[in-house]
Amino acid sequence: MPIIRKQSRSVETEDATRELVTMVRPAASNGQRVSAFPADLFEQARGRLRLLAAFFFWAFLFDVALATALAIFRGALPPVQVLLLPEVSLIGSGLSAVIWWAAKNPRVSASRIHTAGLVYEVVICAIAAGSTYYTYYNDTGLIPNLTWVPAIVIMFPLVMPGPPRRMLIAAIVSGAMCPLSLTLLELTGKIDSKGGTGYAPAVISCTFAVLFAYMGARVIYRMGREVAMARALGSYQLEEKLGEGGMGEVWRATHRLLARPAAIKLIRPELAGSASAGVSEEARQRFEREAKAIASLRSPHTVNLFDFGVSDDGAFYYAMELLDGLDADALVRRFGPLPPDRTIYLLRQVCHSLGEAHGRGLVHRDIKPANIFMCRLGPDDDYIKVLDFGIVKTRHENATLATALTRETVIHGTPAFMAPEQALGGAIDGRADIYATGCVAYWLLTGQLVFSAEAPTALLLKHIQEAPSAPSTRVEIAVPEALDRIVLSCLAKNPADRPQTARELSRQLEAITDTEAWNEDRCREWWERHRPGDAVAAS
Repeated sequence: MPIIRKQSRSVETEDATRELVTMVRPAASNGQRVSAFPADLFEQARGRLRLLAAFFFWAFLFDVALATALAIFRGALPPVQVLLLPEVSLIGSGLSAVIWWAAKNPRVSASRIHTAGLVYEVVICAIAAGSTYYTYYNDTGLIPNLTWVPAIVIMFPLVMPGPPRRMLIAAIVSGAMCPLSLTLLELTGKIDSKGGTGYAPAVISCTFAVLFAYMGARVIYRMGREVAMARALGSYQLEEKLGEGGMGEVWRATHRLLARPAAIKLIRPELAGSASAGVSEEARQRFEREAKAIASLRSPHTVNLFDFGVSDDGAFYYAMELLDGLDADALVRRFGPLPPDRTIYLLRQVCHSLGEAHGRGLVHRDIKPANIFMCRLGPDDDYIKVLDFGIVKTRHENATLATALTRETVIHGTPAFMAPEQALGGAIDGRADIYATGCVAYWLLTGQLVFSAEAPTALLLKHIQEAPSAPSTRVEIAVPEALDRIVLSCLAKNPADRPQTARELSRQLEAITDTEAWNEDRCREWWERHRPGDAVAAS
């Protein structure tokens, strides 16, 4: 299941910000230290901080416009309370724009954004307190009992969660802006507190706000720690959810000792839940069988399995290599049909993976473009990895068990690439994968499916009953006659009429001589020209 990977961002580890991203529990269940607050949750705070900065940016500009209008029409309008002074509002608006830009810039680390956000909180509170006291006093001659500072103090820990002590310090400093502003305004003769009667409401309201902010910070941070612990699987730390497949979730992860990136697949919570013990057990058996099947394969064109096991909460998982590239489905949709020579080059690698699997008595049963991943692997380009052995079965597997373990596939199968015998629910062997490989070849050459229909059932009936047209009749580029014959032979309704093994299919493809060879130089040239971007592949 190929999934687009978001480029991971480095996190600064200076002493001033180390607490933010490396606060840990004393020890995980396996004796290793686990990050106490997931980095991706800090990354999510970027978006919330941007929204907050945008809100204050326009609020400050509105205050400038309001103050300007009052200055023009002061004689015609009754006194109106203005929240902030125009000059100070312009400063706040400019600062908000800077914070918005910094939160948007991926080169600024999440830890620095968090620190800047807390400084921004203090400055906003200082502006809100000083301007409110000054403006309200000049309009009414009274000291207001309440400002916007308590609301801002309570809001920031919810917008930007962080270590409670860090958030408490920021809340105390922010809350102190109320009495501090009163003191400065009185010392400069801007207001008269009338014996200090305005200090009590300021101190009391901000004290309660600080307490609420601290409690909120503790609750949110504790939830983050629980998420981090839940994401710890064996030696791997889950970092970012990349997507979901038919029976599991895929996460980007890192080995905590080797710092090696990996793709982790684990059973979805609803499949691992207790709603139905039978379903949960079936899912576990299927997941374990998938991991063992992949672990037994050694073809370099089969996605590599690093590890598998059971987490503390009972979820089954395995760790696989993280790949850069894109799958055959995205390749054709983005760049159009492939030339015959490149199609042959890719298909022979698919045959290498399937040849080993079939030799071990394993049938993939879900060969399709989305499971054919083309990547850059070391110095090699156009390197194929076959993914998603999640519905693999052995030829001699107990029929009842096989049906139970693959029940989900019957519902969520891929009719556009399903062999007739598989669609009919009959016995299958490696030749069903040969049929699906023919469908993949058809897609690569034409950018079209062999058959199309509005309903899955109608599509399966076409695979069972209708004869396909040759790829050369559906595309403008020249397709060698020999390649036409091979693709159509793979799509034969009777398995006996197809190439009987993946190795035989690879030999037939190799024997095609009326095309220019697709070599390493052409591969490298294509990748350098197009650079399709980074992606993650996980089975």
